Amino acid sequence: MEPSMQNVQPYLAECAAEAARVASGVKPDQLDEPSRCGDWDVRALVNHWVLYGAHGLEHRAQRRQLPDELTARDFTADADWAAGFAAQLDKAVAAWAEPQAWEGEVDLGYAKQPAPEVATLLLLELALHGWDVAASTGQEFRVSDGAARLLLDVVGANAALYRQYEGFAEPAALPAGAGVFAQALALSGRTPGRS
Repeated sequence: MEPSMQNVQPYLAECAAEAARVASGVKPDQLDEPSRCGDWDVRALVNHWVLYGAHGLEHRAQRRQLPDELTARDFTADADWAAGFAAQLDKAVAAWAEPQAWEGEVDLGYAKQPAPEVATLLLLELALHGWDVAASTGQEFRVSDGAARLLLDVVGANAALYRQYEGFAEPAALPAGAGVFAQALALSGRTPGRS
């Protein structure tokens, strides 16, 4: 199915709400602990997530580049960063609720892609790193069956390219009967259930 406002935007809103919930559960003393995402500690992971999952989400909808002031910011230096993240996610979801956000192409700086495809990649950023943050801080990132199916489709369509640029690791093994979201995580190189 071709991505569109009707079949992607509701899952952006869903995953944004779940991201805000997970962010609110991150304890200050967890920020300097190792994360489940490469060599990053939780602080670096959260800063990446806030920058691209919330600010990037809004900026792409509005066809604006991220300013240097944002790309250099340590969002976690603000004790209330999770509330700021939630508010920014609300703005981003509202930006993608506008029909014109889904029209034409988005200039990514290195290429132009149709806006609906960009929206699915941003959903991936929000959900996969949301899972990374949750798994790194003793939480769970929960998605609906519909969101899980979309995420699996998007991971499958982009996995080879992402691996080429080391955005994904090799697929992880999964037990028989694993759920759809677990399949998406494993295909992106993440290991659901590993402590």
